[in-house]
Amino acid sequence: MTAQTRPLKLTLHNTIADIGQSTWDGLRDDDNPFTSFAYLHALEDTGCVDETSGWQPVHIALCDDAGVVAGVMPLYVKYHSMGEYVFDQSWARAYEQAGGAYYPKLQGAIPFTPVTGARLISRDPAVRRALVEAAISLCDSNRLSSLHITFPREDEWRMMGEMGLLQRRDQQFWWDNAGYTTFDDFLAALSSNRRKVIRRERRDVQSAVELRHITGRDINENHLDLMYAFIESTYDRKWGAPYLTRAFFSRVAETMRDKIVLIFAYQGEQAVAGAINFIGGDTLYGRQWGTHIDLPFLHFEVCYYQAIDYAITHGLQRVEAGTQGEHKLSRGYLPHSVYSAHYIRDKRLRAPIEDYLNRERDAVVEQMQMLAEEASPFKKDR
Repeated sequence: MTAQTRPLKLTLHNTIADIGQSTWDGLRDDDNPFTSFAYLHALEDTGCVDETSGWQPVHIALCDDAGVVAGVMPLYVKYHSMGEYVFDQSWARAYEQAGGAYYPKLQGAIPFTPVTGARLISRDPAVRRALVEAAISLCDSNRLSSLHITFPREDEWRMMGEMGLLQRRDQQFWWDNAGYTTFDDFLAALSSNRRKVIRRERRDVQSAVELRHITGRDINENHLDLMYAFIESTYDRKWGAPYLTRAFFSRVAETMRDKIVLIFAYQGEQAVAGAINFIGGDTLYGRQWGTHIDLPFLHFEVCYYQAIDYAITHGLQRVEAGTQGEHKLSRGYLPHSVYSAHYIRDKRLRAPIEDYLNRERDAVVEQMQMLAEEASPFKKDR
């Protein structure tokens, strides 16, 4: 295997600790918190990802003859399709009905984290290409059904498309800071009707609860207990057990506390709702939330409006509030593309998936254009 003229050796690692923090983080070229050693190691070391959970780490490292690591890739053997947020269950059913074995498969991803970021971690474009080749080779040599690289950066996605991987496009709703200095500046950019609705929603919620932001050294274990209880409550109602363990939150609070923003709603001194956010570069990432009360618009306030408030106050350029939810559009969060790339080893499965993705991409682009033009909450002369 080569990158430019340098021979590179492939090594596989069942824990990111084998690669090491200085090596891993030294190859990164951005401040995305979810591709950091601290975040990925916390997932492994607190029991969120392992063979039992269906996320078995098998991280790739490419080294030169001197043993210097030139590139790494977070990679997992997956035994199901949960916790990915790019849905391929219908592909699995079709393949298994035809007599194939879809699982296990390979997943280049950040577990449970539908956030765009580098998946091919190297400053050298040739090494990034070699990482994809290595993952494909690993898929082929172990006769696995497929390789899925989810939520990569757009430049990575385009390169993987040039290499022959199938390309998928979806959308998320993000808020962008157009130089606002206050929340009212943001509201002034909206249509009159949307401005009135948001003000009414905020007024109703803020008359019932007090909102507090807790960051950095002010975060303590009691705050984390509260946050985890809210998350458990949400999962109990919707999905079952949380993906992330309670120990995970203590670990990231220990190693990444300056990257964490907790937003709580209080009635008196009792916390009744909360959301956890991470900061990376110029972006605030909303991750999980929960509540113990039924209060109209509380979710919008805790997860969307408070995030915008925080971003404006701290000079951040974007809020990414997670997957799904066209309801975010009317709150100022506009559609943005997110991506995934797929290598399907069996040509009998690859052909229909390729046809489906070609049509799906066109439909996603068309819907995004329609939403941005016809459903935007912003003034038309903006």
